[in-house]
Amino acid sequence: MKREDLLKIPKLGFGFMRLPMKNGQIDMEMTCKMVDKFMENGFTYFDTAYVYHGGKSEVALKEALVMRHPRESFTIADKLPAWELKCKEDVDKIFNEELERTGAGYFDFYLLHSIETGHLAIYDKYDCWAWGQEMKKKGLIKNFGFSFHDKPDLLDKILTDHPEVDFVQLQINYIDWDNEIVCSGGCYEVARRHGVPIMIMEPVKGGNLARLRPDLEEKMKAVSPERSIASWAMRFCGLLDGVAVVLSGMSDMEQLDDNIKTFKTLEPFSQKEKLCLEDVVNDLLSAPTIPCTGCAYCVDGCPAGIKIPDIISAYNTVLTYGDHDRPHFFYGGITKGGHTANSCLACGQCETVCPQHIEIIDVLQRASKIFDK
Repeated sequence: MKREDLLKIPKLGFGFMRLPMKNGQIDMEMTCKMVDKFMENGFTYFDTAYVYHGGKSEVALKEALVMRHPRESFTIADKLPAWELKCKEDVDKIFNEELERTGAGYFDFYLLHSIETGHLAIYDKYDCWAWGQEMKKKGLIKNFGFSFHDKPDLLDKILTDHPEVDFVQLQINYIDWDNEIVCSGGCYEVARRHGVPIMIMEPVKGGNLARLRPDLEEKMKAVSPERSIASWAMRFCGLLDGVAVVLSGMSDMEQLDDNIKTFKTLEPFSQKEKLCLEDVVNDLLSAPTIPCTGCAYCVDGCPAGIKIPDIISAYNTVLTYGDHDRPHFFYGGITKGGHTANSCLACGQCETVCPQHIEIIDVLQRASKIFDK
């Protein structure tokens, strides 16, 4: 498929990474209903990966999609995980396992998963770039690319060294556009200079842009009362030039319906909406968060074994976006074995080694009031 043809794909993509769950397992009945409705509305792009849902995503995709719909009626994107490669033979081994799990026969889109400096070295070591082209010749891959989590200069180097790639998948959303770590805007501009079609991941930043502080939501609703909060983030991405697909890891029918509504008639932002979004971004970026750099000096000597930087990260999410499910879910994961914020003994050891001179004891107390209920 030519690069210009990739830009003709229906723009909403179904990410199989946050599927509906029931009794601790993927809810296949609901997943099938969502797949059917997605396709009934003209959308065709499905994205999975070897590691999603603990390795069960690809199997769920086979059951909900491949076994129930004609192969030519949809496209599948899958990925090769660098961290699972221990030798060159693992490349074919994992690829063949993915073909078996999905039952796809071939992959319409195939990605080297999550490239950053460390993972790039592994892909280079096992010559995965040449391997991808060989799989294209065999017809097992139709379009070959990679997903990226690093700085614009590295992206520029990769696209310069590998002009043969068909597309690139980037983390882009309106709040990370000028973020010095995510570099959404910078990476987008690099991809545009190289003329590479862009697949977008994390358009709502893991759900954080789907629900904001009440005051910000009220501001947005006053301008566009009929639009959901998430739709602002999805439209921002879908309206960017050079974007082929915007992925959404949809977990329920409500999210699917909202995304279908947004992409069925992808409307440009009005002047009032543009000004409102600028105000929202400025407000979010000026939130009084804790200046933790994640150095983890505080962790080693903590007698209570508290993952202090992670707890601060969850707390900062609440301070920025408001108190909703996602930071609580994250907090529950990092404290599953105990070591909660209220486990703090107030010994002060962490504060003596913190380069940012954060009053960690006080921060943990405040975080505990939110998370340890």
